[in-house]
Amino acid sequence: MNTFSSLGIEEGRGICYSGFRHGQYPGGAAPTYEEVKEDLLILQSKWKYLRLYDCDRHALTVLDVIRKEKMDFKVMLGIFIEAEQNNPNCPWGGGVFPDKQLEANRELNEGKIRKLIEQANKYTDIVFSLSVGNEACVGWTDHYVPPERVLMYAAQVKAEASQPVTFCENYEPWHHSLESLANELDFISIHTYPVWEYKSINEALDYTRANYYPVAEKYPNKPVVITEAGWTTKSNGRGIDPVNVNEIFQKIYFEKLMAWADREGILTFFFEAFDEPWKGSPEALEPEKHWGLYKVDRTPKLVMRSYQRGMMM
Repeated sequence: MNTFSSLGIEEGRGICYSGFRHGQYPGGAAPTYEEVKEDLLILQSKWKYLRLYDCDRHALTVLDVIRKEKMDFKVMLGIFIEAEQNNPNCPWGGGVFPDKQLEANRELNEGKIRKLIEQANKYTDIVFSLSVGNEACVGWTDHYVPPERVLMYAAQVKAEASQPVTFCENYEPWHHSLESLANELDFISIHTYPVWEYKSINEALDYTRANYYPVAEKYPNKPVVITEAGWTTKSNGRGIDPVNVNEIFQKIYFEKLMAWADREGILTFFFEAFDEPWKGSPEALEPEKHWGLYKVDRTPKLVMRSYQRGMMM
């Protein structure tokens, strides 16, 4: 199961990083060079691998900071591909668009692929892998892209960049609709969120393992990486039972997950570094806003306070 050796990379822990603070959001105001530098100084002693979600201004600043400040990070650089086909099955009703919008999205995605290749070739010393999308094929997504289009994007990136190529997706579609795509990829990336599926903290790690191992067994010749696994600390009750979330449970899940991943040699990106207030609904208890191991003001939550004490002992 050792994904480090199969990918030819050093062992280390991964973290999903998106540094948008109050008043910042994708497509709008972005973190400054100094803000990104502050974040990476917080993260550098604990993580070697960063996952970035798009080739936007924020991601380019992150790559610039790593290079100029000579930081010891390796980056999984990705893109967020927009809907290319309607998905009326999206449970919150966000998956239906006019035909003109879908056509514009296809052109936008093709441009993002070109940007991904450009930045991959510019930062070969920092970017260790490339992702051609995020949660775009699962049944509940609001930005559905047909697997054959994702496969086309993967083939293009593989042909024009030197880094291994993947696609980041929920564990479930790998079992039935992504076989052809999996054959094209250099490695498979899965997401596992027990708390979104109403699992208690006592069930959490067993559920994550039950998500991971069947995919790894289905594709024995492909490395399988966990590119998202986390535990939110607040909930408004929509989609996540509030009794299942707090900083204690986040700490328990983090520690059990990382101990298992370290033991098995599975490259795992914990979701996520910092709380992001732009996400989800305007409600203060919206769970999407509270997955960070650090609060939006960069103060550590319980798990990181304990982790830091352990490193100092």
